Amino acid sequence: MPGARIRCVGAIVHDRDGRLLLIRRGHPPAEGLWSLPGGRVEPGEDDATAVAREVAEETGLAVKPVRLVGSVLRDAPGGDVFEIYDYACAVTGGRVQAGDDAADAAWFPAAELRRLPTSPGLLEALTGWGVLDRGPEPSDD
Repeated sequence: MPGARIRCVGAIVHDRDGRLLLIRRGHPPAEGLWSLPGGRVEPGEDDATAVAREVAEETGLAVKPVRLVGSVLRDAPGGDVFEIYDYACAVTGGRVQAGDDAADAAWFPAAELRRLPTSPGLLEALTGWGVLDRGPEPSDD
């Protein structure tokens, strides 16, 4: 019998220079690897609220989801499946600093991403969605 699907969200956030925001995961799954900020959608939350909460907890930034970019399925413990919806987001405030379950948080140019140890499937998904060829997202200021 297939495992449960666990709804998750991720944030695709670019700065004014077109660099992508990544976190180094501080806990499993993918502990020690770089990934998009994000996590589980809590009961009663919609995706926009979950994205904003996760980014604030993990990076210190306030963001506003702009649009759904894509979704992926990833194996979760116990045979469950993470169903991850990744949203392009605009920064509305804050300053980058690792927090919550993030061991680090930083901006990276697309060319540098290929040299980083990243979570499984991250670069393939971002490349397939055209994210690595995009410029910065608009901000509210």
